[in-house]
Amino acid sequence: MSCGHCVKAVEDSVGKLGGVSSVKVYLNEGKAEVTYTPEKVSLEEIIETIDDQGYEAAE
Repeated sequence: MSCGHCVKAVEDSVGKLGGVSSVKVYLNEGKAEVTYTPEKVSLEEIIETIDDQGYEAAE
């Protein structure tokens, strides 16, 4: 991830998942902070959504 557009793409796509209440991508650190309800969305779904945007994600 190298720009603000990348950050927005990930934040928007993850933010649209049911059960995600907030998402913040820290470009300089290469990290994302996601607040979610595990009963509504799994960590695996969140990771897959980030991967689908073309970026690698892991726990």
